[in-house]
Amino acid sequence: MQIHNVQQGSPEWLALRRQYFTASEAPAMMGVSPYITRNELLRQKATGLTPEVDEHQQSRFDAGHMAEASYRPIAEEQIGEELYPVTGTAHIHGLQLLASFDGLTMDERIGFEHKLLNQNIVEHLVAHGEPGPAYYWQLEHQLLVSGAEKILFATSNGTADGAVAYWYKSKPERRAALIAGWRQFAIDLAEWKPAPAAPEKVVAEPVESLPAPVVQVSGQLALTDNFKVFEERLREFLDNRLIREPKTDEDFVNLDAQIKAMKAGREALKSAKAQMLAQVQPIDQASKTADMLDTLLQQNCAMAERLLKDEKERRKGQIVEAGVIGLQAHVTALNARLGKPYMPLQSHTADFVGAIKGMRSLASMEDAVSTALANAKIRTNEIADRIQLNLDHLRAEAADYAFLFADTAQIVLKAPEDLQALVANRINAHKQAEAERLEKERAAIAEQERKKAEEKVRAEQAAAAKADQEARDAMARAAAPVAQGAPSEPESTIAQSMQPRVVATLGAARSFATRPAVQAAAPAPIEVPPTLRMGAICERLGFIINVAFLEQIGVTPAGHDIRKMPLFHDHQFEDIGLALIRHIESVIETAPA
Repeated sequence: MQIHNVQQGSPEWLALRRQYFTASEAPAMMGVSPYITRNELLRQKATGLTPEVDEHQQSRFDAGHMAEASYRPIAEEQIGEELYPVTGTAHIHGLQLLASFDGLTMDERIGFEHKLLNQNIVEHLVAHGEPGPAYYWQLEHQLLVSGAEKILFATSNGTADGAVAYWYKSKPERRAALIAGWRQFAIDLAEWKPAPAAPEKVVAEPVESLPAPVVQVSGQLALTDNFKVFEERLREFLDNRLIREPKTDEDFVNLDAQIKAMKAGREALKSAKAQMLAQVQPIDQASKTADMLDTLLQQNCAMAERLLKDEKERRKGQIVEAGVIGLQAHVTALNARLGKPYMPLQSHTADFVGAIKGMRSLASMEDAVSTALANAKIRTNEIADRIQLNLDHLRAEAADYAFLFADTAQIVLKAPEDLQALVANRINAHKQAEAERLEKERAAIAEQERKKAEEKVRAEQAAAAKADQEARDAMARAAAPVAQGAPSEPESTIAQSMQPRVVATLGAARSFATRPAVQAAAPAPIEVPPTLRMGAICERLGFIINVAFLEQIGVTPAGHDIRKMPLFHDHQFEDIGLALIRHIESVIETAPA
C-alpha cells in the first residue's frame, strides 16, 4: 500500500479519490448502498460530477466526525495502540484502489472504521453477528488495500456506553467477489455512455377538472342543466389532452392523474343525476344525456387504464428484455473466449423480474436491472475463469490423452482441484491398464515362442533319431556279409556288394591307405566360433550319421547353439573323414574270415 500525504476532506483528497475506486464506493458498486445506485456511481465516475452536499447532509457528516473524534481514544484503548488517519492506494489485479481509514496502527496491522450511532447497524449486528453488506464491503475493500489483519468497526455517539463495536476479518469468498465486482465495474465504466438523468421525483401536472354537472328543475317542465358545457369540455379534454401514448415517467404519472379526474367526473354525473331525479320525475332527455356522458367517461377511463397498464407492462418487459439480451451477449462473448460453448445454461439467466418487483418508476427499474445484470456478469466471469483454468490444465497435462475426456464440457465446470484429481486418476488408471495389456501380450508372445521352440526341438530330435537309425541300418547292411561268415574276397568284390554310398567311402579309404591311423585327438585350437552342423556334415559325406556315432569314433562337437544342437569347426570335417575310414577298415579287419 502506498500512503498519500493528503488530509481527508481536502480538495487534494477529493481529486485523488476521482482517480481510484474507493472503499466507500464499494457498497454502491455491489448494488447494496442505501444512498446511491450502481448506475449513478457509474455516471459520477465517468463524468466526475457529484451532487453537492446539502445543509442536512453536512450536519450529519459533522456529527459523525465529532463522534468519531470522541470515540478514537476509546478505540485506541481497545486496540492497545495509537491510531492515525491514513489514505492509501494499491494496484491489485489491474485495479486502482483507494481506501481512507479513520485510523490505522503504525505497523498497518489493525484498522479502525467509525459510523455515527445508527439503530439499523446495531440491529443487524445483533441479528447477524456482523455489519450489513452496506458496510462490510467497505471493510473488505479496506483490508484488501492495506493488507491489515482486521478492522475495529464501531458505531457510537462518541461514548463508550453509546457504542457497539465488532472486529471484522476478511473472508476469502467476499474478497474474490469484491475483486470480480470491481473488474466488471471497470468494464462497464469503459463502455458507459451518457444518458439523460431522470428527475429524482416525478410529479403529475395539474389536470383541469371537468365542470361540476348542475341540474335544476323549474316547475314541472322547465329543466336547467350544463350538460352541454360539460360535454364540450369533456370532448375537448379527450381529444386534445388525454395522454394516449405514455413514454416517460412523467407521462405515466400524468395519465394516472387524468384517470382519477375522469373517475371523479363520473361520480359527479351520478350525483347530479340523482339530484335531478330527486326533484322531478324522470326527464327522458336529460337522463339519456347523463347516461351517454357517463358511458363516454367510463369507456375512455377504461381505455386509459388499459393503456396505462399495458404500456407500463410493455416498458417493464423492454427493461427486463434488455437485461436478458445483455446477459446472453456477455455469455456469448465468454464462450467465444473459451473456444466452445462451455458456459452452462443456468449462467444465461438472472432474476430480472424479481429485481424490479414492487417498483413504480421506470428509472428505478432500469437501475435495478442494470445492477442485476452486472452481478450476473460477475458470476458468469467467475464461471468462465474457472473453466479457462481447467481447460489450461487439460491442455497441459492431458494433451496425449484426449480420448479419455469425451466429457470435457461437463468436467470443466468442476472446481479446479477436483478436476486436477480427476485428470490424474484417469491418466494413471489408463497407464496401469495399458501396462497390464502389454504385459499380457508379451506373455502370450513368449508362450507362443516357447511352444514353437519346443516343437522345433522335438522335430530336430526326431530327425536326428531317424538319421541315426538310418545310419545304423546302413552300416548293418554293409557289414552283413562279413558277419554271416561269407568267404574272403578281394576288396573290389566287397565294394561291389555294398551300397553305393559305402563303396564311395571305401574308395576314399584307399586314398588314405598310406596315411597313419587317426586316433581320437583333441580338436584344433578354436579361433572362431564353430558353425558346421550335422546336417551339413551328412550332406558332404553322402550318407547320414549322428553325433553319438562321431563321439564313438573319436570326434566330439566344438560347441552348441542356443537350441543345444551340436556344432563343429569346418576343419574338423577332415578328422571326421579319417575317423570314418579308420572305423570301416577296423570293422573289415576284425570281421571273421
